Amino acid sequence: MDTLYLVMPAYNEAENIEQVVRSWDAVLKETGENSKLVIADSGSTDATHEILLKLQEQKCPPHLIILPTDRKEHGPKLIALYDYAVKNGADYIFQTDSDGQTNPDEFQQFWKYRRKYDAVIGKRPARGDGKSRKFIEDVLCVILKCYFKVTISDANAPFRLMKAELVEKYLKKLPKDYGLPNVMLTTYFVYFKENIKFRNITFQPRQGGVNSINMKRIIRIGWKSLHDFHLLKKELED
Repeated sequence: MDTLYLVMPAYNEAENIEQVVRSWDAVLKETGENSKLVIADSGSTDATHEILLKLQEQKCPPHLIILPTDRKEHGPKLIALYDYAVKNGADYIFQTDSDGQTNPDEFQQFWKYRRKYDAVIGKRPARGDGKSRKFIEDVLCVILKCYFKVTISDANAPFRLMKAELVEKYLKKLPKDYGLPNVMLTTYFVYFKENIKFRNITFQPRQGGVNSINMKRIIRIGWKSLHDFHLLKKELED
């Protein structure tokens, strides 16, 4: 039976986290008793951690793992989650976020392609989080095309099912503190012509709370990423 690790980073999601976890519980039940939900939770200043502990005590879902990390940033948490899933026997890794913007009902359409493709990655034709975020994603994809000569319409969507062996293959290329691991994983998959599929998903507005990544932080992350892209491109060429 396939082992699925459904992984989520969490930071100050007290308003969303219980509903999000309960909504994904049904997905875990559909994919078998070996499935696990792993949430990286550290640095929150609200009640996120206490809510997760309560859910874990209630066994909702039965295989909820709270992964402590020493970083509160989204990117390093993702890398820690992927690394944990790979090292603990996952066959498949599905990543989404804990803010309620993605729809669990759309997971099954990804799951049914798991044997046909090595990764199925979400694509957001419309974004509930505003035009500015869509503009940033579009600029990012243009930069990726300039640096890596790849054509990608949505590099960073937090709705992706990947074979663990594919994640392991490219995760080792990234520093543990890298800020945009999903972007670079998508870029590697396309650059090296891996067997992947992009599929449209819906993307809702945040269901509560405040996004910790504001425009100022996005610009700072983006500026640093230009330097990182340069270094990662050089590695590809060596």
